[in-house]
Amino acid sequence: MGRIFYLMGKSASGKDTIYKRLLKECPGLCPVVLYTTRPMRDGERQGVEYYFITEKKLNEFQIFGKIIEQRKYQTVAGLWIYATVDDGSIGRNNKNYLAIGTLVSYKKLRDYFGENVVVPIYIAVRDDLRIERALVRERQQKEPNYREICRRFLADEEDFSEEKLKECHIDKVYINENIDACIDEIKKIIGNYAMTES
Repeated sequence: MGRIFYLMGKSASGKDTIYKRLLKECPGLCPVVLYTTRPMRDGERQGVEYYFITEKKLNEFQIFGKIIEQRKYQTVAGLWIYATVDDGSIGRNNKNYLAIGTLVSYKKLRDYFGENVVVPIYIAVRDDLRIERALVRERQQKEPNYREICRRFLADEEDFSEEKLKECHIDKVYINENIDACIDEIKKIIGNYAMTES
């Protein structure tokens, strides 16, 4: 089995942009597409950013034991669930994968596939830049939801606390103040793993 490079970080840290660029610039990486019950945002596509499904469909995956991990968020717009599903697309070959999620989901994937398979990539950005980026992104939505931005920022402080990062043995931080430099640093790590496997 190849590696699963797992991107994570607080909201508006640039994870989605880095994820898309790495998939484009590292042709050997295969995407791990998560499932979610949240509504599709403007510009998102089914099966690209996420598989957008109903709670009923998610419950079917649960019944058949296909859920590797899932997260539930009580948002101002209702309950949103995100899940990594063992749908047969991950870990059945020697390919390398790129996934994106939270610290909790990283830990569950690591426990499921093994610590030697799942490689953490923690993205960090100064809080003031994250707030600016989140506001810019939200203004582009047809119906901006600024309360949700506030909820996510507060939740991030708990979800990515220093203690929780240490518990998961994450000591390497990729600073995303210059996205090109950040991506170049991540690509070197991915390349180093590819060299050790060949």
